[in-house]
Amino acid sequence: MKRLTTTFTILLLILSLVGCSQNGPSDENSKTLTVYSPHPAETINIGIQEFTNRTGIKVEVVAAGTGELLNRIAAEKDNPLGDVFWGGGAESLQAFGEHFEPYKPVGIEDIDALYYDPNYLWIGESPLPMVIMYNTNLVPEDMAPKSWSDVLKPEFKGKIAMADPAKSGSAYTIMLTMIQAYGKDTGRGWYFIEDFLKAVDGKILGSSGGVYKGVEDGEFSVGLTLEKAAIEYVKNGSPVKIVYPSEGTSAVPDGVGLIKGAKNTDNAKLFIDFIISYDFQDIMAKKLSRRSVRSDVASPVGLPELSEIKFIDYDFNWAATKKVDIMEQFKEILVRTN
Repeated sequence: MKRLTTTFTILLLILSLVGCSQNGPSDENSKTLTVYSPHPAETINIGIQEFTNRTGIKVEVVAAGTGELLNRIAAEKDNPLGDVFWGGGAESLQAFGEHFEPYKPVGIEDIDALYYDPNYLWIGESPLPMVIMYNTNLVPEDMAPKSWSDVLKPEFKGKIAMADPAKSGSAYTIMLTMIQAYGKDTGRGWYFIEDFLKAVDGKILGSSGGVYKGVEDGEFSVGLTLEKAAIEYVKNGSPVKIVYPSEGTSAVPDGVGLIKGAKNTDNAKLFIDFIISYDFQDIMAKKLSRRSVRSDVASPVGLPELSEIKFIDYDFNWAATKKVDIMEQFKEILVRTN
């Protein structure tokens, strides 16, 4: 989140095992699926390999930022090339709800109603607390930020990693979390964003992946990012720590949805069933420290319970229905502060 980088699309073609599965379609020619996903490569690889091993379905993955992929889905509405969107903040999916078809997946009864659309246009797969990540080699413990406002301190100016909310679903959620923490309706939240962008000093990143990597490498002192991404660097021994801001944070879930007009609808439904299944949710919790939307999956080791974290009253409907207006206001402030 400093220099402006371009988001690029990575096309990953992952071929399945040739054996058939009793859970997959019987017609070998129909054993295909196209998944659009902003998830990190490791998450994608684990999920697709596990799904393919279980179903024999060949999966093509188009990976890019949330905003880029959702705009692509909208552009392809007359001839959809994707079948499933997997990942990205649920409010971003809700904002593009007209491009998704309702699907009530197997296992939905084990998920809290907070984590899926009442019309089943999207299903949450993992609650995502937003955190402040900092480099311990650059930031002494006694100077570590403890709040959103601490990031505005002079010593961090130009050293803050933040992705472009127009391209990154997590960055969009983080921006709205800060706005609501300081007053969405009073206007104070937008004043905070203006001060924040001045502190960022024009260094907006093109993707959320650049945030945690930039902090780990010492290119930035602090970064605003997802708990699920940052905790992996902590666990792997990188010189980083995470903080849950004292004003309160949010935990909007990543979502998965069936693209309207998908050519491989049956396979897409199997994939959504798989993503929220106990088996896969448990794998994600244990291998990638991803929190589960299911009530029967234990929290990842080393993470505090959600009940121990302070959360704001996040206005999901505002975030989803007013995204165009919100982004226009953000762009105006960005131009004004650069």
